[in-house]
Amino acid sequence: MAAENNGASSIGERWKAYHPAKSTLVWACIVTAIVTIVVGFTWGGWVTGGTSRTLAAEAGDLSRDELATVICVQRFKSAPDSAQQLSELKAIDSSYKQRQFIEAGGWATMPGDDNASRGAATACASALVG
Repeated sequence: MAAENNGASSIGERWKAYHPAKSTLVWACIVTAIVTIVVGFTWGGWVTGGTSRTLAAEAGDLSRDELATVICVQRFKSAPDSAQQLSELKAIDSSYKQRQFIEAGGWATMPGDDNASRGAATACASALVG
């Protein structure tokens, strides 16, 4: 026994019968592309090429400073008068002046560089004092 339809068609039948206009399809594609881009950049973690280069440069600088800090601490501790220098460093109450002390001592100056990295000198002083 077949049930009477009474003129109402199912969703599947309506889907098969639907034939959108070309302009509707074009606008649907444009809206889908815009939504995809917005979602990708806001929640998807997408970044532009410029942002990517900036993030990579910052990560490189940070890792270089971390390596320079380790080298600085090792150089400081292996110096012949390190105990006296450490007591002088700990006597300085300003982190700015502690950084200057490390820079003046040359412990944070890496081979091939003329000047010490400020980030490395600050981190080196913190590591030695703390």
